[in-house]
Amino acid sequence: MAVTDQIADFLTRIRNGGNAGHRYVNIPRSNMKVALSKILLEQGFISGYQEVESGVQGEIKVELRYFKKKPAFNQITRVSKPGRRIYVPSDQIPRVKNGLGMAIISTSRGVLTDKEARKHNVGGEVICTVW
Repeated sequence: MAVTDQIADFLTRIRNGGNAGHRYVNIPRSNMKVALSKILLEQGFISGYQEVESGVQGEIKVELRYFKKKPAFNQITRVSKPGRRIYVPSDQIPRVKNGLGMAIISTSRGVLTDKEARKHNVGGEVICTVW
């Protein structure tokens, strides 16, 4: 069955893998998913990722991170969906859990966290929130 929302599938695979206690999760590769994986790694929500050549588009092997046998994240939520895109200007970028979490935003400067987008004074599409 074809997946209509690739980013939601990416986030769901990470969420389900963490809840099931898996060490690795394999996800079909795309440039957006690689950018999201890079941000999740930089912010400490995953331990690592590796791009694997397989099939036509390849895969991303994401190594999940745990703390006291629980995933390093409490919640990963998709904000902007294919049926309803959420765009925000730079002065209205949401604060997740009063700064304890983060929002990932697709901007004209690439995929950035909410703090980086505020620093560069750019808005864009709110992809997801993580805390």
